[in-house]
Amino acid sequence: MELRDIEIFLALADELHFGRTAERLHVSQARVSQSIKQQERRIGGALFDRTSRSVRLTPLGERLRDRLAAGYAEIRAGIAEATATARGLTGALTVGTFDTHHQEIAGVLGLFRQRHPDNPVHLREILPADPFGGLRAGRVDVALLWLPVREPDLTAGPPLHTEKLVLAVAAGHPLAGRERVTMEDLGDVAVVDLEGPVPAYVWHEHTPLTTPAGRPIRRGPAVTTVEEALTAVAGGQVVTPLGAYAAASRRRSDVVFVPITDGPVLRYAPVWRTAAATPLIRAFVQAAADVNPLSLT
Repeated sequence: MELRDIEIFLALADELHFGRTAERLHVSQARVSQSIKQQERRIGGALFDRTSRSVRLTPLGERLRDRLAAGYAEIRAGIAEATATARGLTGALTVGTFDTHHQEIAGVLGLFRQRHPDNPVHLREILPADPFGGLRAGRVDVALLWLPVREPDLTAGPPLHTEKLVLAVAAGHPLAGRERVTMEDLGDVAVVDLEGPVPAYVWHEHTPLTTPAGRPIRRGPAVTTVEEALTAVAGGQVVTPLGAYAAASRRRSDVVFVPITDGPVLRYAPVWRTAAATPLIRAFVQAAADVNPLSLT
């Protein structure tokens, strides 16, 4: 019995309808009928009782279905495993994100897991002060980072999502009572700086060196984490732009988050080591492209 004939038999045993079986397998109804008749002649007994109103398995057909079903499932699993191995779709994928950003790509993660259930996804946090360290050390396979990325050893994929900035200020700061601020207001205060191997061009996308009018934005103490930044802000001497997602998860009584009307909008994209690109990474990027309309622009 050919594998296709087994597939037709099992599909008909499930559907108990020649027309639905043909649609399910994308073949003609005549092909289904022909296959079943050939199998019955080869076996020497009827597998289905057929009338003008119904189709049902005979006792012989039921026994054959039970024996073939398990073996067919094993065959399909073996073919799928061999195909995945040949394409390099093996192992786990480690995805790095900033803080709570895994929530923003939940749809991408869900689609990837649906398509590749045998490839676990592990999430690791990336610090803004060292956005590329995890990639270069091999701790993460692909990272969700804000653009631009101008590193010769790294490749950036299409944008997945965006994030607006708010201004974190101490509860007693003069700006705390404002409904909104502008980037020009940063020329009157000091902002926290970032300590770490983050390239200047990356950090300046988040916190520019000057206001729109060209006034310098003074730098205050350097920090390495969001919590350190908020602790410095709570002291009242500095402020800091902060991603809206991080702000939403860090409500506290000593810090107020004020919308920035004309602040930078950060665009996040998957980034990976060019020399370490794998089919699994490409599958993740494809899932992102299929889920998020930003990736098409």
